[in-house]
Amino acid sequence: MSAIPIEHRQLTVGMLSERSGAAVSALHFYESKGLISSTRTAGNQRRYGRDALRRVAFIRAAQRVGMPLAIIREALDGLPDGRTPTPEDWAGLSTRWRAELDARITQLTQLRDNLDDCIGCGCLSLQRCALANPGDRLGEQGPGARRFLTSDCSPH
Repeated sequence: MSAIPIEHRQLTVGMLSERSGAAVSALHFYESKGLISSTRTAGNQRRYGRDALRRVAFIRAAQRVGMPLAIIREALDGLPDGRTPTPEDWAGLSTRWRAELDARITQLTQLRDNLDDCIGCGCLSLQRCALANPGDRLGEQGPGARRFLTSDCSPH
């Protein structure tokens, strides 16, 4: 088996973009956040190791399931010696992230249901309105607008 020439072992940002499907600007952003790393040529051009392809795939998959970059970075930082995630790493992380995703789904379902109620009522002062008036102190006085200005323009 012949050795792969160095120019083929390292990827330019354009090659990494093309192979990973991530925009060049996204790759620069990932690098600025410490999610991927590059070396520089004598001409100051970025070069990425081939493992960057797997890291970018990992980042994009984690983003697709709703993980924020801070949590993704934590996961990558937790890998020994900054190595590239393996399928086993993904399995472990996806198990840990499942509870967080379930909690988000529950929260979004509740928000959706509250939004339906607000749209149906129209007053945006429902007792349980989580959007316009959490806690709804004024809702105890009945539906509709409850704040009126006096002649001196100060609220009651």
